Amino acid sequence: MRVVGIIPSRYGSSRFEGKALADLAGKPLVQHVYERASQASVLDELLVATDDDRIFKAVTSFGGKALMTSPHHATGTDRLAEVAGSLEADVIVNIQGDEPLIEPKAIEEATRPLLADPSIPMSTLMADVATEEELMDPNLVKVVVDCDGFAMYFSRSPIPYPRAGTFNESRYHHHIGLYVYRREFLLTFSKLPRTPLEKQERLEQLRVLEHGYRIRVVPTKYRSISVDTPEDLEKVRLIMAGQC
Repeated sequence: MRVVGIIPSRYGSSRFEGKALADLAGKPLVQHVYERASQASVLDELLVATDDDRIFKAVTSFGGKALMTSPHHATGTDRLAEVAGSLEADVIVNIQGDEPLIEPKAIEEATRPLLADPSIPMSTLMADVATEEELMDPNLVKVVVDCDGFAMYFSRSPIPYPRAGTFNESRYHHHIGLYVYRREFLLTFSKLPRTPLEKQERLEQLRVLEHGYRIRVVPTKYRSISVDTPEDLEKVRLIMAGQC
């Protein structure tokens, strides 16, 4: 099967405009994402999908592949689907464009279920919740899975309910937003109407569950850092410099 990785990247951001081009150790942030993702052995092709000419030029200048998309997409998934519609691919990997420390092996872990089982339309990752503070953080999305490893629910709330004195990191998992789709399912998903739980939690992946599709959730030990603010970028700088 042909596997294509796509990095959706836009210039506008309410908390950190232009972060894709922010300097990180002498390179734009998006270049770090591209270079690390390109090390994933499962990818046959990798490209950046953007609606901004500045990002397009930055990617092509370091030798990466980029495609321009419509500026009117509401979500990264919509941008992904536009590109996927013109690709010859069996599997599409949605790689977050703001994770310069992404682990290539995490991409491989997330992709394997679709390579092994043709009945699985979509997969993603989860890691253990490390602290009670993380469990209660609404910005850290939690997930619960069934006995076969398929998602039952995603939530910004702590799930399952943490009864007093029972916190155990191995029982709680946070969702890592790296998605893998069969191309045909991605095209279908992008056209599905938004659903009540998706709107309530503001979690796009709930649309998949509410429409009756399954998501395989793969445990991983790899964790990354999303750069959502200039402060996040500074934290990554310190990590790369070995100071954190």
